Amino acid sequence: MRISELVERSGVPLATIKYYLREGLLMPGEASSATQASYGEDHVQRLALIRALTGVVGLSIQKTAEVIRLIERPRTDLFLTLGAAIGTLPPYAEDVPGENPRDYPLARTVLARHGQIYDPDYPAVGQLDRALAAASAAGFPIDDDRLDHYNAHVRAIAEYDIAHIPDESAQSAIEYAVLGTALYEPVIVALRRLAHQDLARHRFIADTAGT
Repeated sequence: MRISELVERSGVPLATIKYYLREGLLMPGEASSATQASYGEDHVQRLALIRALTGVVGLSIQKTAEVIRLIERPRTDLFLTLGAAIGTLPPYAEDVPGENPRDYPLARTVLARHGQIYDPDYPAVGQLDRALAAASAAGFPIDDDRLDHYNAHVRAIAEYDIAHIPDESAQSAIEYAVLGTALYEPVIVALRRLAHQDLARHRFIADTAGT
């Protein structure tokens, strides 16, 4: 297809597509003449991916480019690639001035309580520590009972994710791990909030009706 059809199929403006091409987020089309190129379904899918990462996930163009590079030129170690993918997602460690990258006492305590083996350099360790500290500072500390419940259910989600990583190729496994991390977390957050709404309706409307 010509670039005008790619614009129509994807819903992405021409200027934006050209910008993605210049930044290397969108792979070049196949040259059909000195001034024209043809594009395929892989370009439509890539544009949908870019829009999902920048729109739904909220990544910057720079972070989106990092995710795409992980998919196109993955490391040989899936575990390290998944860690790198986590590092592209907010909140970012560099947003906290003077933070010691290995000194996360709150996160270490929680992980030890649940018997989890972890790499202290894994970005999610710092994310957990900062989230716990922020909750306490705001006057809403998270107690062990809540953390136990959260961890049990989140671990069940993680077990499902890991069990369903495709094994037909390293490329497919890495793509699943990277994009699943980036694109599925907003689904989990939305489902939790919708569950809150449904359960609150049953609890509080029922209580009001009974009084």
